[in-house]
Amino acid sequence: MSAWLAAVLLAGCFAGAARASESLVNHSAPSFVRRDLSGRGVSLAQFKGKVVLLNFWATWCAPCEAEMPAFSRWQQEYGSRGLQVIGISMDDSEDPVQKLVARLRLDYPVAMGDSKLGERYGGVLGLPLTFLIDRKGVVRALFQGSPDLKTVENRMKALLEEK
Repeated sequence: MSAWLAAVLLAGCFAGAARASESLVNHSAPSFVRRDLSGRGVSLAQFKGKVVLLNFWATWCAPCEAEMPAFSRWQQEYGSRGLQVIGISMDDSEDPVQKLVARLRLDYPVAMGDSKLGERYGGVLGLPLTFLIDRKGVVRALFQGSPDLKTVENRMKALLEEK
């Protein structure tokens, strides 16, 4: 397959994933309950009243790894103002996830995802995929691929200002 054809097909996958996921914007975020890497339960409902940055990622995704340190900094900086970052790894096994989380020293919950959870969020076909969920549990923004982190942070800060 030519590089051009591969790029066109990949772009189509990202566009399709974004369109499906965009249908969630301005609607209630799908609920979920997962176990984080420490075995503790993590549910979206437990963070109602907080702004949630929900990030779908994988260890093999370089743009995912590049943005996670910023998410960790934001958890530290904005957590007291009501931010909660949640990472959902779409890897097939937990071992590489454990290693990456330890290496990056992430200080927010990371849980394993699967196709069912991905489907609930519009079909997670391209990574990274990040949702900003307001204090009422409504998806307010979606970022597919490698977003401008300043844009994400500004949008997140605006949601933190809303009461």
